[in-house]
Amino acid sequence: MPLVDLKRVRYQYEDSSSYALDEIDLTIEPGEYVLLAGASGSGKSTLCRLFNGLIPHFHGGRLNGRVIVDGLDTQTHRVVDLFAHVGMVFQNPAAQLFNSTVEREIAFGLESLGLAPDEIARRIRWALETTGLAALYDRPPNTLSGGEQQTVALAAILALRPRLLVLDEPFTNLDPQAIERIRAILQTVHGTGTTVLVAEHRLHASLQDATRLVILHNGRIVSDGPPREVLQEDLSPFRLNTPFVVRLAKKAGVYPVPLSVDEAIAAGLGTDGMLGSPVAVLPTATSSGSPAVVELRDLTFVRDGRPVLQNINLAVHAGECVAFVGKNGSGKTTLLKHLNGLYRPTSGMVTVLGKDTRRERVGDLAKRVGLVFQNPNDQLFKANVRDEIEAGPRALRALDRPWIDHLISEFGLAHLLDRSPFNLSEGEKKRVAFSAALATHPSIFVLDEPTTGQDGSFRQALSRLLSNLRKQGFTVILATHDLEFAECVAPRWIALSAGQIVAHGSPDEVMRNTSAVERAALRPTARFLLRQSTRSHPAPLTTSLSAKRSQVQ
Repeated sequence: MPLVDLKRVRYQYEDSSSYALDEIDLTIEPGEYVLLAGASGSGKSTLCRLFNGLIPHFHGGRLNGRVIVDGLDTQTHRVVDLFAHVGMVFQNPAAQLFNSTVEREIAFGLESLGLAPDEIARRIRWALETTGLAALYDRPPNTLSGGEQQTVALAAILALRPRLLVLDEPFTNLDPQAIERIRAILQTVHGTGTTVLVAEHRLHASLQDATRLVILHNGRIVSDGPPREVLQEDLSPFRLNTPFVVRLAKKAGVYPVPLSVDEAIAAGLGTDGMLGSPVAVLPTATSSGSPAVVELRDLTFVRDGRPVLQNINLAVHAGECVAFVGKNGSGKTTLLKHLNGLYRPTSGMVTVLGKDTRRERVGDLAKRVGLVFQNPNDQLFKANVRDEIEAGPRALRALDRPWIDHLISEFGLAHLLDRSPFNLSEGEKKRVAFSAALATHPSIFVLDEPTTGQDGSFRQALSRLLSNLRKQGFTVILATHDLEFAECVAPRWIALSAGQIVAHGSPDEVMRNTSAVERAALRPTARFLLRQSTRSHPAPLTTSLSAKRSQVQ
């Protein structure tokens, strides 16, 4: 008997005129590891919400067809009835965290199941140790970084021991070190017989673990099978963010496609001519060229008695694109919030366009600095997307209709203008937040995890937009775990660890700094690893992996 059985499922949200899911037939057998992929808005999150009954019992709308999970019809069984069968980690982890401490967060669901106190204590200990959260057990979840919150949400669900574990974009806010830890956890859980379904844009994080790859497009399943077989198809119409090694292999005509850097090296991929150059070709501005628009001088910031930033000295020049990289909790987001006055230095100084932020109002700084938060829900407040985008310019009496129309087109929002931003996917919300931040023509554009929940086509569009903004004199500052994107858009990286700068320079310079890579929990990009490997051990190109299979680690 399948664990999941969907027959001719169609679903339409209440405020939408089109189907979010259309004629879905899907069965998942016990013990499978399914990777669910698709562009932003393709229906991944909607499909995930079917499994635990959030659709139709919470979201409403129109649901047709049959949804059976672990023998239960989700249309006739309540969400609480499915609680012990299906565990789900949402795309936005903050939406499911509400207890006073990490320990209480994990205990809440266990107590709801009526488990004995000894069993609850044992599962809490196991969840904390398994997810590496033991040191944070007494911390309030709302004081943790986005990646740490994601891990807390996963720990709370894992403690319930559900038969089906559903994770919507679980790696989005995690640093590479945390991704490997979560991957290992999911491998362990899957090894015990739990069925795992991961909905992800970042395919490389789960590709080697999944037994099956399902691709959604416009609410329909367009491909389903073993990952390597699916990736050999022409997937260009579906706007996926496929791994760099897969794109490189298909361009070079190497089949079957590799799923890892090791396999790509074994196949002889990676000569300089094949790798090409990252997209970021604009030179890094220097102090001898354009003026400094942001200066941090001995910046130290203490929160709750704990230093979050320590003695940061940095200058960013007009027209630059600078990426802050580093592990969760390293201080990246805190540093960004100093640029528009949301945080003020405990000591030291931050100047933006010559203004000391300690003496400027947040509203005045917001005119010059457009900040997009890591979680777009923190800055959305209007009834529809159109009003959200126009709110800033209208408040400043500086509505530039052609510019706003350009942003709407660039970010693919025309069909969403009358929708509530709160009912959009997390990726769509992010695009609305980008447009709203840029609508006021800020001189400095600050992005916290800009590729969160975004598909391949959006990443390309954002890369082009940032390049064009820089040519027009805008300054771009971003914090990201997505090093492949940072390699493409930012000629200068600043690596942070424990609130301190541990490396700075070009992407290659930072990734060659092995000490900084370890301290900042970075994972060098596939392009960098292939380039380094071929320079050390040149290998001829082969059109087949089979002859090289013994070399794959």
